[in-house]
Amino acid sequence: MTPEMPADLTTHFTGLKFVNPFILASAPPTESKRKIMKAFEAGWGGVVTKTIGLHPVENVAGPKTIFQRVSEAKPYVSRNKRPDTVSHSSWNWELISDQPIDLWLPDLEEIKSSYPDRMLIASIMAGAGGAREMENWKKLSTACVDAGCDALELNLSCPHMDRKDMGAHIANDEQIITSIVTAVRSAVSVPIWVKLTPSNSALVDGAAAAYAAGASSISLCNTFPSLPLMDPETMKFEVEVDGLVTSGGLGGLAILHQALQRVSDISRAFPDKEISGIGGIRGFREAFNFIVHGAGNLQVCTAAMEEKGSGGIGVKLIQELNTDLSDYLERKGYKSIEDFRGLARQRIVEHSQVRRKSDAYNGGYVQSA
Repeated sequence: MTPEMPADLTTHFTGLKFVNPFILASAPPTESKRKIMKAFEAGWGGVVTKTIGLHPVENVAGPKTIFQRVSEAKPYVSRNKRPDTVSHSSWNWELISDQPIDLWLPDLEEIKSSYPDRMLIASIMAGAGGAREMENWKKLSTACVDAGCDALELNLSCPHMDRKDMGAHIANDEQIITSIVTAVRSAVSVPIWVKLTPSNSALVDGAAAAYAAGASSISLCNTFPSLPLMDPETMKFEVEVDGLVTSGGLGGLAILHQALQRVSDISRAFPDKEISGIGGIRGFREAFNFIVHGAGNLQVCTAAMEEKGSGGIGVKLIQELNTDLSDYLERKGYKSIEDFRGLARQRIVEHSQVRRKSDAYNGGYVQSA
């Protein structure tokens, strides 16, 4: 491949053509038409909208997201600004979009008509309390697709919803996963991505239920349920309202290795299925690792939000990701990410399969007489 012919970053995922495999995840960077249009102008291949629902939500009366940092001189994790610090993680207790669907729909139409070659994925959420909620899933699905969305991402993973029949509260129930995906599949024909919580103790079983019901992809990982830190001097949490806090979501670099484990688990269980990888992507190295573990699409959030001067949508970041991926494909002689996707699968084995110092080791069992 000559320098005059840069690598083609086109990626086909769940039957959709992406100009590159990098998309913004469902989060503050995709909370409005203005931000999404700016993201497409910057070069992102797609976006997943902030989760759209039919039920009104109201966020906490204080900061919704904080960014935590660490330094070599003072190697404790804190949101406090200190010299020479680097990013550690983000923490948020945001709810889904507080913009009603009637305002979202004309925005979605305008976004898609303005950028027809970029993939617009609507994140949606309803409840699981019976037939009425299944109809709500259908209503959301149909409305977003009719407005021009290319795919849907079902939010079964938000770690801090007030209602117990929404988000991560229901992601351990395979029957509920099946019923929701089945309802949405009956209403629309576009690809359905299912975003599961990484805290699910039976994640592979949940993914199996989603795939069997008609999901085109699993999206992993949403933020991990967590608590913010308390300052030992002030005895206050680093984010709180009236001295109180509740479970939020940890994201950014701090969850990278755990996210890779979850993606690997699903990819090895279902090597022929598709996965959208999320969690700690700040550059090409992190993206590469998701790809070799089986992801065919990469979602980014924290790194985009942290980029100063970009309005939280990662203008420089997407340029860097595209350049670094293009350079890598050219150097290795690859035509696309499919040439190295999933290469790590066969090298992930059971602990007992890793060579030991002694051939006589039998796993720690007492040998019988």
